[in-house]
Amino acid sequence: MRHILFSLLLAPVLLTGCGSAVVNPVTGESERSVMSEASELAEGQKAHSQVLQEYGVVKNARLQAYVNDLGQRLAKLSHRGNLPWRFTVLDSPEINAFALPGGYVYVTRGILAYMQNEADLAAVLGHEIGHVTARHGAQRATRETDAGLGVLAATVLGAVLESQGMSGAGQMASQVSQTAAAGYIASYGREQELQADRLGTEYLARSSYDPRNMINMINVLKNQERFEADQARAEGRAAPAQNSWLASHPSNDQRLQVITQLAAQYPGQGKVTYGDEGRTRYLQAINGVVFGEAADQGLTRGRNFYHEALGIALTTPPGWKIQNDADRLVLMNAGRDAALVMRTVPPQAGKTHDEVIRNLLKPDQGRSDRLVINGLQATRFVGARNNAQGQAQGVEATVVSGPANTTYLFSYVGKDAAALQRARRQLQEAEGSFRAMTAGDHAAARPWVIKTIPYPRGGFAEMARTSPLTSPEQQLRLINGFYGGGEPNPGQLVKIIATP
Repeated sequence: MRHILFSLLLAPVLLTGCGSAVVNPVTGESERSVMSEASELAEGQKAHSQVLQEYGVVKNARLQAYVNDLGQRLAKLSHRGNLPWRFTVLDSPEINAFALPGGYVYVTRGILAYMQNEADLAAVLGHEIGHVTARHGAQRATRETDAGLGVLAATVLGAVLESQGMSGAGQMASQVSQTAAAGYIASYGREQELQADRLGTEYLARSSYDPRNMINMINVLKNQERFEADQARAEGRAAPAQNSWLASHPSNDQRLQVITQLAAQYPGQGKVTYGDEGRTRYLQAINGVVFGEAADQGLTRGRNFYHEALGIALTTPPGWKIQNDADRLVLMNAGRDAALVMRTVPPQAGKTHDEVIRNLLKPDQGRSDRLVINGLQATRFVGARNNAQGQAQGVEATVVSGPANTTYLFSYVGKDAAALQRARRQLQEAEGSFRAMTAGDHAAARPWVIKTIPYPRGGFAEMARTSPLTSPEQQLRLINGFYGGGEPNPGQLVKIIATP
C-alpha cells in the first residue's frame, strides 16, 4: 500500500479524424491509421511520465543501464531501429512487461526474478519491441476510433488476471493487484500477440541469441499458472480458471506451441553458433534486487502487515489473506466472502472523523461511537445509505487517527449480509490489531532480496530450510526454472531469497 491514493493511470486518448495511409514497417503494406509516427512518439512520451509516477522505477543505476543496453541492441536490429527507444525497470512485484507506442518498453523487477539468463530477458524485450514495430498500439487506436471509443496506448504481456472473492467487491479482492496495469489489459488481440511472439523470435536470432529462448518466456508464464493452481488446491480452494480472462487472447499453451514451431525453423545448434546466453551477467545484474513487496509499499510477513513509511502494522486472524494493492489494503477471510478494507483518507475528505464519515460514506442514517484502538482515537459507524436504485444498503466502517497525522478508513465488506455477520468477530479482531509499529514490528519489517549461491548438496530442500518464503521449496524451484522437476548442476549458481 503506497502512501497516496492513485487515480486511474491513463485517461482514454480520444483520437479523431478518418486517418491516413501509413506503411507498416513490419509487413511493408499500407494501412489506414489515425496515428502517425509523430503521434505515437507524443502519446508514448505523455504516458511514460504517468507510468513512472504510478509504479516508480527501481533505484539501481547498474540494473537500469544493463536492461536498457540490452534493449537498445535488440531494438537497433528491429524493423524500427530509428525510434528513440527507452527501456525501464519498474518498481513492482508484478510479473509483467509492456510497451507504449513510440518505443517505451517496461519490465517489472517482479518478472526479472523468474528469468534465468540474459537471453530470457532478451526474449521478453523482443516480444514488446515487436508490439511497437508492428504498430499494434496505433492499430488498436484506429479500431477504437472507428467504434467511437477511447483507447489506452499500452498493454501487458501475458498477464493472467484471475479475480475471485466477493460479489460487489471483486476489485477490492482481486487475486492479483494490477493497479495501473489493469488499464492495459486486452489492448492487443490474439493475432497481435502471436505476431509479437514471431517478431521477438526473429529479433533474438538477429541479435545472436538462440530463438528457443522465446520458449522459456512462455514457460515462465505457464509455471506461474501451475504454481497458482497448486497453491489454491493446497489451501482448499478452487484453482484459478485457465485462459478465461479474455477469449480473444491466445493461451500460453497456444503461444508455446506456435513459438516452438517458429524456433524450429531457425538453424539449430551445430549449424549456427549463437551467442552466450549470458547467465552469469544476468545473475550479477539482478543480485540484490528486491523480491516481492518493497518496504516503502508495505510488507506482508505471514499474518502481519508492516508499513515503515506510514508507521503502522496489522495482524490478521489465522487463515486470512493479505492483499496489498496500490490504494488499499485488503484483509480477506479464509472463506473469501468477507474482508476488511483499509484506505488512507485524503486530506480534503475532512478534518474530523464525523466529516470523513459524512463525505466518504455519505450515509442517510446511522450511529457513531467513539473508541480507542491501541491508543489511537477512532470512530465506529454503523448505518445505511440508499444505492443508485433507491434501496437501503448497510454501511459499516471505522475511522482511525493513525501515526504521523494520517487518517485511515476501515470498511467492512461481504458477499452478503450473512457472510458479513459470520465474519464480524474476526473482522473486528483484524481491525483491533491496527497499531503504531513497535520495536518488534520494525525488526520484523525487513525486505527480501535476490541473492545467488552455489547449488548445495542438499538441493532445494536444504535451501528451503533457511528461506523466508511461505512455500519455500516450491517457490525456489519456480524462481530457478525447475518447478516442473529436475535439478541444477552441483555448484551451479542459483537464486535464493534472503534478507539484506
